[in-house]
Order: sequence, then structure tokens, then C-alpha cells
Amino acid sequence: MQTEIIISGFGGQGALFAGQLLTYAAMDSGKVVTWIPSYGPEMRGGTAHCTVIVADEEIGSPLVRQPQAAVVMNLPSLDRYEPLVKPGGVLVVNSSMANREVGRRDIVAVSLPANEIAETLGDRRMANMVMLGALLARLPLLSLEAIEQALDKHLASRHRDLLEQNGKALRMGAERAAVKVPG
Repeated sequence: MQTEIIISGFGGQGALFAGQLLTYAAMDSGKVVTWIPSYGPEMRGGTAHCTVIVADEEIGSPLVRQPQAAVVMNLPSLDRYEPLVKPGGVLVVNSSMANREVGRRDIVAVSLPANEIAETLGDRRMANMVMLGALLARLPLLSLEAIEQALDKHLASRHRDLLEQNGKALRMGAERAAVKVPG
């Protein structure tokens, strides 16, 4: 099995960190992975994105053209990546920064106000973790516990004080995106 994901937003929103964390968690879980960031001169304020591939066996090509999932943290990312998600795939949208509905009906679309959810934790920078939690609620590639373990193992020492908040943000995103079963 191979799963391809794009995570995109403005530089500074943590899209690249979310992808890197997903990659570390998959690698720590024994998966084969690729992580390719793209930020260049637009790093702060422009669009930044990364591609992540998680597989059970060798990855033939690191290029992602039609991902199973996309996490979009702003309107330009939604406009760019919504058409690329495979039919039946998952699109997670930060409605705090994307002011339109998803037009496609052949994908699972999850829209949540990640910035506002992160602000309830006292730090808007947690929006990327809210989005990652939402993705994993709809694309059960890895457990939240695997992501939390990767955070604990790989988070830079200067950000260790944010470890608990990151975990809460992951869980809040997952809860908001969880499929509600009638009954």
C-alpha cells in the first residue's frame, strides 16, 4: 500500500512541519517514506507545501501528481490542490483561511476552523496540528499516538514547552473531523 499526501499553506503556518512530523511518525512505525518540501523565496507569507508518501514497500517515484489526500491551510492552496485529489480521496480545509466551499462531490471534504480551534488552546500556531489530527481522523494512515510519539522524539528542544499543546491540538482536530454515526 502507498499513500500520497500534499500539505499546503502560507509560509509560517507550519505545513512543512506537519508533513515532516507525519513522515517521522511513519518512519518510526516501520514504513517507507518520502518528504519533499517546497518553499524557496516565498517561505514567509507565500505558499509553501510538501508532499509525503507513506508506503509498505519501496517507493518507485517521490513525485505526487494525484494524491489520496490534501491538507490545505489557505484559499490559494484549496484552489490549487482541490482538483488534484483522487476521486474517493480526502481534502481537509482550514475554513479560517479559505472562504469558499469545496466544489467536488467525489471526495471526502472536511472543513474546520483550525485557527479558531488552535486559539482555544492559546496559540494560533497549533492550527497545523489541528489539521493533521483532522486528516488522520478521515485517513487512518497512522494513529494519533504515533504522531504524539514522533512529536516527543523529534520536536526541537526550543519547542518542548509546546509538546502538550500540540497533542491537544491533534486530538481536537481529530474529534472535529470524526465521522458521526447516527444512533
